[in-house]
Amino acid sequence: MKIPGVMAGEVLRHVAKAPATVNYPFVKVQMPPDFRGKMVFLAEKCIGCKLCAKDCPSNALAINKVGDKRFEAVFDLDKCIYCGQCIDSCNKDAIVSSEDFELAALSRDSLKFTFHAPPAPPPSAAPPAAAAPQAAVPAAQGATPAAQGAAPAAGAVAPATPGSGSKPS
Repeated sequence: MKIPGVMAGEVLRHVAKAPATVNYPFVKVQMPPDFRGKMVFLAEKCIGCKLCAKDCPSNALAINKVGDKRFEAVFDLDKCIYCGQCIDSCNKDAIVSSEDFELAALSRDSLKFTFHAPPAPPPSAAPPAAAAPQAAVPAAQGATPAAQGAAPAAGAVAPATPGSGSKPS
């Protein structure tokens, strides 16, 4: 038979102590530095070797090529076991783990994350500094492009050379 007052001593000892738990949804917990939370893909670092997808034991990751040296990653977090193997196998550190652990969802479709590649840079025109030395060479030699056998572009006016007496129209 149990003695009825045995638990009273234990209760009185813990009344003065701080609680062992936190008020979780209202007080956020600081995660440790090596916490393995939701994966984050850094597309600008990816070289498309797909080692991360090959090493994933649950096949929760796919790398897709979307352009020249541009890749996107598709994570199926409902398949992911958060082992961190994709992070360890990436040579360029293009996959990192975040501290985000609140991943509950009502449908499996909302657990599929696609990290899109950044937009392609616009094609750049030839810099004007590169064209200037070529135009300066004939003028430095004292001859116009027409005198060297090159026809001026349509609508372009050939520069006058000193002493030629011609004036641009």
